[in-house]
Amino acid sequence: MSAATEVAPVQQRGHAAAAVWRAVAGWLGLLFQILLRIVRGTPSSWAQLLSFVGLRHPLLPVAAQAQPSPEVAFVQLPSEAPADASPPPLRRLTVVLDLDETLVSAYESSSLPATLRTQAVEAGLRCFDMECTSAEKDAEGRQRVNRVTVFERPGLHEFLQRTSEFADLVLFTAGLEGYAKPLVDRIDAHNRFIHRLYRPSTVTTEYRDHVKDLSCLSKDFQRIVLVDNNPYSFLLQPLNGIPCITFSAGQPIDDQLMGTIFPLLKHLSLQKDVRPALYETFHMPEWFQGQGIPQIEQAV
Repeated sequence: MSAATEVAPVQQRGHAAAAVWRAVAGWLGLLFQILLRIVRGTPSSWAQLLSFVGLRHPLLPVAAQAQPSPEVAFVQLPSEAPADASPPPLRRLTVVLDLDETLVSAYESSSLPATLRTQAVEAGLRCFDMECTSAEKDAEGRQRVNRVTVFERPGLHEFLQRTSEFADLVLFTAGLEGYAKPLVDRIDAHNRFIHRLYRPSTVTTEYRDHVKDLSCLSKDFQRIVLVDNNPYSFLLQPLNGIPCITFSAGQPIDDQLMGTIFPLLKHLSLQKDVRPALYETFHMPEWFQGQGIPQIEQAV
């Protein structure tokens, strides 16, 4: 055997060993890269390693296999009340009514001309006679009794009945109780007035006496009105006043209650605050300024 023949097998074994080491080095390099990814927290490294050896790890979720993740359903909370939510119901309107020359017109029977009474009755006015006590006393110290003829304003009873369906009615008169109480008992047989106020409940101001201060009934002026033929009566709350035409037996043709006042009250009953509408209608603060009375700071 020649020397060349003996050297060839040795070279072949050396090449095979080198190939094995290169393969081992490749494996080690791959393992090192995988371990480095694991250290860095790359979740796909486990899958690559296990798939390389033909295994599937049971703890790996399906989502790790490049499948789309499910969408998360979010429920949007409403930022405000639903559009169809009903507003809270309004409180009943309080309607404060004057008595003389607003609801009725009264005369001392002894001084009432017979022709005036006849003409008023023929024109359709309802009237009645009554007795009432006077603040004065006779010579013997007894309370004087006056005889009075009272004319009812047209539409009075219908007005009280229909207004009481949506409002609380309050009588507020500057008259004395001895006169006003028996009169109101006659015109309000169904007790539609929930409260009655007489002259002692009025106040004296720098500009007028017998002013009707609505704060004795409510501190909230959003839902209260005063109907009076004397605008000075609501001097302290000009934005709550409804002035009406003075009623007398000499002017029997009259539709103020049902033709003017009632529709306005019906409209105001639907308002959260009656004052803006009343200001736009009557402009009472400016009217008082025109009478030389400065603007009153009204509570809101």
